[in-house]
Amino acid sequence: MPYISEEISSQPECWAKAAALASAVDGSLPAEGERVAAIGCGTSYNIALAYAARREATGHGFTDAMPASELHPHRQYDRYLFFSRSGTTTEVVQALGQVPRGTPSTALTANHSSPVAIGADHTVLLDFAAEKSVVQTRFATSLLILLRAHLGEDVSGAIRDARLCLGEPLPEGTLDASHFTFLGRGWTVGVAHEAALKLREAALVWTESYPAMEFRHGPISVVDDRAVVWSFGPPPPDLEEEVGPTGARFVVSAGDPLAELVKVQRLAVQRATAAGLDPDRPRHLAFSVILNRA
Repeated sequence: MPYISEEISSQPECWAKAAALASAVDGSLPAEGERVAAIGCGTSYNIALAYAARREATGHGFTDAMPASELHPHRQYDRYLFFSRSGTTTEVVQALGQVPRGTPSTALTANHSSPVAIGADHTVLLDFAAEKSVVQTRFATSLLILLRAHLGEDVSGAIRDARLCLGEPLPEGTLDASHFTFLGRGWTVGVAHEAALKLREAALVWTESYPAMEFRHGPISVVDDRAVVWSFGPPPPDLEEEVGPTGARFVVSAGDPLAELVKVQRLAVQRATAAGLDPDRPRHLAFSVILNRA
């Protein structure tokens, strides 16, 4: 069995631990009203996008999300958050070195001895969600649960929904669809991006992701009867009716959007296995992107 299968199935337990951790690390995470930069790469950047939108929507303060390679050097922040499972990603290490003197930084990682953990002013360790698979699942989702809990959300419903999503059948037509478009609104745009990334990297499936209202502005033109359009949360009014004539299957996630991501993770593993691929070690990918700085 691939490592990723066990890592996916362990998420409800990991999420419960992450939620319990939120109050213990309160001093390392942003206070209400702080201007915050949330920084990561790949999956961690998608989580940063979701967190930034959720933090602002819940009235906790201005929050920017950015890839580590695209740090905004001229904006002023009260705190920097660095998301990195390994804590060794070159761009994240370099971005941490650009934090202005006197501005607090916090690393959220699974590796306590990594350069990012050592270099940050504070470290939030999620080692219970560490992974062996190259493809991230439980670390990223546990991180977002931790951050949602710190924002004051009751995440018990998300944990309950995740348990259900582990046992429910995958949506009809998803095992043989040729093309997936994932849609979100607000904080679930980041979740949609992460869903697309999981299928793309693990199973080499053609995927796209957009803010839901952007779907009409061009992307709908490539959808046909071999495609799936998957909405994380309620879609915009009339969108499902507009997709109907294309022949695409329309999927609406009914539960917590992060829990529904678990279904996409499961789908990615099943599609990869059926195609003879190793979902733990996708081609051209490494556990951490470490660049030659010479």
